[in-house]
Amino acid sequence: MATDYSKYAKLSPFELKDELIKLASGKANRLMLNAGRGNPNFLATLPRRAFFRLGLFAVAEAELSYSYMQNGVGGLPKIEGIEGRFERFTAEHRDQQGVVFLGRALSYVRDQLGLPPSDFLHEMVEGILGSNYPVPPRMLRISEEIVKQYIVKEMIGGFLPAGSIDLFAVEGGTAAMAYIFNTMKQNGLLKRGDKVAIGLPVFTPYIEIPELDEYGLVEVAINADPARGWQFPDEELDKLKDPAVKIFFCVNPSNPPSVKMDDRSLDRVAAIVREHRPDLFILTDDVYGTFADEFRSLFATCPQNTMLVYSFSKYFGATGWRLGVIATHKQNVFDNALEALPEKAKKGLDHRYGSLLPDVRSLRFIDRIVADSRAVALNHTAGLSTPQQVQMVLFSLFALMDENDSYKAELKKLIRRREAALYRELGIEQDSDPNAVDYYTLLDLEDISRKLYGDDFAKWVLERSAAGDFLFRIADETGIVLLPGRGFGTKQPAGRASLANLNEYEYANIGRALRSMADQFYAQYKKKGRK
Repeated sequence: MATDYSKYAKLSPFELKDELIKLASGKANRLMLNAGRGNPNFLATLPRRAFFRLGLFAVAEAELSYSYMQNGVGGLPKIEGIEGRFERFTAEHRDQQGVVFLGRALSYVRDQLGLPPSDFLHEMVEGILGSNYPVPPRMLRISEEIVKQYIVKEMIGGFLPAGSIDLFAVEGGTAAMAYIFNTMKQNGLLKRGDKVAIGLPVFTPYIEIPELDEYGLVEVAINADPARGWQFPDEELDKLKDPAVKIFFCVNPSNPPSVKMDDRSLDRVAAIVREHRPDLFILTDDVYGTFADEFRSLFATCPQNTMLVYSFSKYFGATGWRLGVIATHKQNVFDNALEALPEKAKKGLDHRYGSLLPDVRSLRFIDRIVADSRAVALNHTAGLSTPQQVQMVLFSLFALMDENDSYKAELKKLIRRREAALYRELGIEQDSDPNAVDYYTLLDLEDISRKLYGDDFAKWVLERSAAGDFLFRIADETGIVLLPGRGFGTKQPAGRASLANLNEYEYANIGRALRSMADQFYAQYKKKGRK
């Protein structure tokens, strides 16, 4: 009896994958290849070595504070003389890569960033011990300054002073999204029935969250065109001119097409903001920006209008660490919108945040996100855990000190070799695209069919894919798991394959299996004709 796959139609791609995995792994003597998962199988090792070596130094500092005690009791680390003790530590362990990195990092912080070295060391030592609350709750002071430099380098291009932005350290990009949606709702910046423009295709929660009952937003699709390299046509971006559109959500580089917005698109959005919509809110999720060549964010081109979400998860192989930031420019439309609220709304917010400070109306939007993340009343214990912040700092310093971007070059080479292996075995030549990032690839059913066997075959395949079961058939017949492109907002049947989570030979196997399946379809097509 044939399986009815229509019951899975409403599932998120990330829930659907569980059903696909069951199907793909259900046959004996066959290896299941899960190309649907975005978790990378590579990671940055040197900043992790530094983290663990720093932990040993920090414990020694704690034991020094209570050196008269035994039985594993230590005290809070002291800042006095910490530089000298650290220098002895690095000298004694100069054969260890992580310690050498820490010594270089201290020099970089002092000589290149101009930050006080003793304060930096003390913050790192106390932070990695986790012996105190995050103070201030939004982000540790020196940690914020260092991570700002990283964000400016990678997302803005280094042409804005780090002091012009603010960061809130959060538990990865997913927490950032939840916090931002909530605070915009609580402060009346987004109301039920408001229009939200979404750049499609997109990471599915940006589609799913606005539809929840507690938000009730009306979605406006800004569709990227696959025929134009998945860039947004001007006529699509011009939908942002509508004053009823309150906010524009986008993932840049995109997920799953995995291309960055080109200069034309960036300039078009900037012109719309400048000439038509100076009040437009923009939320850009740029987690894949570090995989792109010469990346530039909307956070750089539309600074006052844009809030940035960045996660350290993919680039550093740190999905389990849950490390991310929300960034705003100090002068921004979110704070302007708070000032423009009606007096009745302001009085309600005076009550909501009244326990935090006497002048609630001076509380900026980003600090309201902090408060709302802990239901306001627990604002004093808000903030990302301090060991997490320390690892975030070490990741940032690792990238900042890598002047030749050697780590970035290795990752780009790694994922692009995987992509080449997949398409080589599939028998399709990939078009060159300077905006491609290649973290994911969209396997477009119609496009692949046309390139392999022509237009008529592509039409025949499309007619038979209408049931929406082709990913299930792929999983059942080949053991390969792909996520549905339509779940991310694509209009045509396609499967999203991550190029980050398997090895090169496995991507070659995927290409080979998919080509074999296509050949079988073509044999059926020739035998049965165009029925």
